[in-house]
Amino acid sequence: YSFCTLLGVQMAGTHDTTLLTEIEFENDIKRDPHALRYWWRYIQYKHKASAVERNQLFERALQHVPASYKIWFAYLQERMEQVKDRPVDDPAWEAVNRTYERAFVFMSKMPRIWQEYIRFLMRQYKVTDTRHAIDRALQSLPITQHESIWKASLEFMNQDYVPVDTACRLWKRYLQLEPHLMEDYVIFLRKHKRWNDIINAMITALNDPKFVSVKGKTRHELWVELCKHLSTQGDALKLDNTNLTVEKIIRSGIKKFPNEVGQLWCALADYNTRCGHFDKARSIYEEGLTTVSTVKDFTQIFDSYS
Repeated sequence: YSFCTLLGVQMAGTHDTTLLTEIEFENDIKRDPHALRYWWRYIQYKHKASAVERNQLFERALQHVPASYKIWFAYLQERMEQVKDRPVDDPAWEAVNRTYERAFVFMSKMPRIWQEYIRFLMRQYKVTDTRHAIDRALQSLPITQHESIWKASLEFMNQDYVPVDTACRLWKRYLQLEPHLMEDYVIFLRKHKRWNDIINAMITALNDPKFVSVKGKTRHELWVELCKHLSTQGDALKLDNTNLTVEKIIRSGIKKFPNEVGQLWCALADYNTRCGHFDKARSIYEEGLTTVSTVKDFTQIFDSYS
């Protein structure tokens, strides 16, 4: 036989072997179409097939084992990989979104799939859809699994394209679960100059006797920081608790820390100055000078007054 003839026989033999193997897989599936192991072995065997062919195989498998996390997760990962280099307005991205929605009919209790979907929507800059996905995930999962969703949500909240109001609403929900992260919320708010929200968040934290600063700040330092924010806002300030006033808040701080109140007296006087209440500001300075018990506080108030 010639070399070409032998080569042709060898190639034909290889093709026949592949065909026979696929027939074997198909026969296994026909015998027991609900056996996950047969579908998984078939999917692994076809790892070099085209994207269209593999997608068709995944879809066939899911018709028979629709509750298989293993197949859904692998399928969704492949579908995302297939579109990653396409522009986000390509219809193929929306087709993957629809595939995720079909998956949640069976996979709504799987936090990893929710996480992946939220991040996939973020890559498409879909603010409303991402927020709705976060809401649905939190509603579908037990509270013990919410932390994994909030990790993805924090990434979303810190994106520049997300409206600040949307991010603030999500932050407030997150703080109900993790109130000790108030200072991280304040950092976010300061970046966006949301002074009213900063003040209301700090008031809520300081009213909680169990609150402990994760940044290592003392309660006195937090009070001073709050009062500085209060003093700079003037009449523009809007408190969530309408029963509170700036004077009530600062004076309560003065009562809590009688030995370190110089900055608090100055903050109260500064607030009244900004509001145009000059006589009241003067009387507050004088009250502070006559009530403080340390030289440091006296000097601080006197320097500010003069």
